[in-house]
Amino acid sequence: MITSASVKKLAKSFGADAVGIGNIERWNGAPTQMDPRQIMPEAKSVIGMVFRVMRGSLRGIEEGTFFSNYSAMGYGGLTYLYIPMVVMNLCKAIEDGGYEALPMGHQSDWRAIDNEGYLGLQHSRPVAPGRAAPDVMIHLRIAAYLCGLGEIGYSKMFLSPQFGPRNRVGIIITEAKLKPDPIYNGPKLCNRCMACVRECPGNAIHARKTVKVKLAGHEVEWGELDCKVCDIAFSGGLATNKHVPKNERYRGPDSDHIKRAPWTPFYQKPRNLYNSGQAVCGGRGCLRACMISLEKRHVLKNRFKEKFRRRKPWSVDWSTSPDYPADAVMGKNRSDPVTGEKRGNASKSRKSENKEAD
Repeated sequence: MITSASVKKLAKSFGADAVGIGNIERWNGAPTQMDPRQIMPEAKSVIGMVFRVMRGSLRGIEEGTFFSNYSAMGYGGLTYLYIPMVVMNLCKAIEDGGYEALPMGHQSDWRAIDNEGYLGLQHSRPVAPGRAAPDVMIHLRIAAYLCGLGEIGYSKMFLSPQFGPRNRVGIIITEAKLKPDPIYNGPKLCNRCMACVRECPGNAIHARKTVKVKLAGHEVEWGELDCKVCDIAFSGGLATNKHVPKNERYRGPDSDHIKRAPWTPFYQKPRNLYNSGQAVCGGRGCLRACMISLEKRHVLKNRFKEKFRRRKPWSVDWSTSPDYPADAVMGKNRSDPVTGEKRGNASKSRKSENKEAD
């Protein structure tokens, strides 16, 4: 028998960190392009699940030494591997109980609207009057809120009482009628400390302009987010009105208005991981600054013996020559792409020093 209790027990056994259920009526008034009932008209419930991002996956970005782990393990690995397996296995159990269920571990890359809710022209069209254009985009952070799993912070990040912003969300839409959980009413998570605004490297979160929506009778508000600016800063770029020389263009030869930012150590933007993971800034404001603030207030359930920030935050001065480790062995006859300085001699001397040391 499929019940709320059995669904939650199974979800946690499969790997979800927290589970909540929202009745479909909580989506009344949702934009057509974001309404789960456009996908499953007879849906009765939405099951929301929170999956933690390991705090350790942010350590390498905090130290400025290992960036790919958050994009691979904390972002793409969860989004495209771990969460799909959990929601698919839970859907199997629900379907074995006789109810249709749809697993969703991430948005469809074919969605008709962008991250700001605008419908793309000449992308797709409704197949009949009253239906959404394919693909529908279910707002996962709003779904987590409507399933009672936490709050939406000023940064627009979803905050769970367990992990704050350090989580990702998976959902299941089902025809099974399950007992819903109340909307989150626990200890206040976002206290408008504005650390997200101050620490966002791209200044993508507006300090005063906000967006207000009504969700299941509750007014929810977050700061206005400039998604285009966020995208550039997120990947380690710095937008400028000036023409950027070719050897300084961060996002390829055609990005003549984007240069390397002080929050990236890479000469050019690294390739995407799992299709979209390119988190060079590592959520400097919306994720890390928010997490540090929440941990300092001791409001999160997932607690650590040591604080996260233990050293002064780093930045890169791209006008100076790089200072490599003394034991670095450089490739022969290679030049620094910024200074033009040859590296071969340094490489040879390092090898000599190492040989003498042996």
